[in-house]
Amino acid sequence: MSQIKLYDTTLRDGTQSEDISFLVQDKVSIARQLDELGIDYIEGGWPGSNPKDIAFFEAIRNEKLTHAKITAFGSTRRAKTTPAEDDNIQTLIAAKPDAVTIFGKTWDFHVREALRISLEENLELINDSLAYLKQRVGEVIYDAEHFFDGYKTNPEYALKTLQAAAEAQVDCIVLCDTNGGTLPHEYPAIMQAVQEVISVPLGIHAHNDAECAVANSLMAVANGAVHVQGTLNGFGERCGNANLCSIIPALKLKMGYDPVSDQQMAGLRKLSRYVYELANLVPNKHQPYTGNSAFAHKGGVHVSAIQRHPETYEHIRPEKVGNTTRVLVSDLSGRSNILVKAEECGLPLDSKDPVTLEILEEIKEMENRGYQFEGAEASFELLMRRAMGKVKSYFQVLAFRVIDTRRSEDTNPISEATVKVRVGGKIEHTAADGNGPVNALDRALRKALENFYPQIGEMKLLDYKVRVLPAGIGTESCTRVLVESGDNDARWGTVGVSENIIDASYHALIDALQYKLHKDSGE
Repeated sequence: MSQIKLYDTTLRDGTQSEDISFLVQDKVSIARQLDELGIDYIEGGWPGSNPKDIAFFEAIRNEKLTHAKITAFGSTRRAKTTPAEDDNIQTLIAAKPDAVTIFGKTWDFHVREALRISLEENLELINDSLAYLKQRVGEVIYDAEHFFDGYKTNPEYALKTLQAAAEAQVDCIVLCDTNGGTLPHEYPAIMQAVQEVISVPLGIHAHNDAECAVANSLMAVANGAVHVQGTLNGFGERCGNANLCSIIPALKLKMGYDPVSDQQMAGLRKLSRYVYELANLVPNKHQPYTGNSAFAHKGGVHVSAIQRHPETYEHIRPEKVGNTTRVLVSDLSGRSNILVKAEECGLPLDSKDPVTLEILEEIKEMENRGYQFEGAEASFELLMRRAMGKVKSYFQVLAFRVIDTRRSEDTNPISEATVKVRVGGKIEHTAADGNGPVNALDRALRKALENFYPQIGEMKLLDYKVRVLPAGIGTESCTRVLVESGDNDARWGTVGVSENIIDASYHALIDALQYKLHKDSGE
């Protein structure tokens, strides 16, 4: 079986997504991580298009990568010039990459309408651009842009463009589904036709406009491709590129290839989330393999089954890609969900314990009122512990008040919160200002409690989400507040529900503080 080469274009094609822009140091950092993952080629950018990419190629020379080859991207020469006179070609060479990838026109429609040259002229610029680079760069890869659309429109000419590249003795010819509209069932016949006329190793570069980029990439491999291009998390222009976070485990676990080691693949989820973080994007929780929900189970029947045999509802073991099985708690839950969550929290509970049924009924009643525990597992753990009599009351809020005051039309409102807290036999009465009523309440609670529990100072409110539930009319609707908190060691979610948004926020904040104190107590 042929070895599959992995080619990552997150740093070039991935940044063409409308939401994504990486700093030079971000790109260098991602390149290091891709090298550790076992990626064979890292496309750093198009040095002829912007100063940032030129700076990347300068910076990456100072890095000691252990496996990956750094690749520069560009285009064939312009019409009516020579490769020696073409600035784009010369910039590619000046970047001093390990390999160069250039694209050329395959679709006769693009040759006539975009380049406005003859079909024969296009063949010449493909061939002499590649031949010139091949004499000056260690490895040259040719991306046949719009190949599949070009082939379906004019197969004879599309194949001639590949032959022009092959005659330049390139190292790989990559068939590009640039518009992302080709479907998997079309691949076998097209790949066979290509392999009948050229013997150069073939690659695939698929876009996701028909949501088939991963499927098309795998189909190309099944039909002879030995080089696969894609991006982490499927980042890319329009609907994105083929997602390497799905392609890598599919190749290794389902198709019998060995593109990376077991240890490298176990770091896939961590790298996926790292790149989301640098891109300042919220990770897609439903992303296959690496998403939070990829191995999350909600229905009681599912949970009961995976306890006995995980394969019943999991297509791979999540640990292989660095993920974990998660059991969600909701009004669909059965006793199995409760028992699994109790075990995760180190709580002794069994199916015959009346407390199990009590917890289950309470969850269903609370969710009927608008609670949701799927993003608030700290609140759920506290609920279980309270039902079992295993949670300490670290403090009691006797009263709170929040006031918003606007002193004039051209100034922002001022928020002030006052709280009265009892800890043991002592009462603390304090106030704090804030950027909004919830922030003021959060600050006042912390200020009151830090005198008794200094570790509260380590805690940060990381995220705050409000959802208006369809339980009322207009401003009388019920509100659910989800709060994500964290410290130096962990992150946790809590929830509160009320017709009053301040009250809902209060309940979520109280749970967050209680969980922090419980966690640190080690009880």
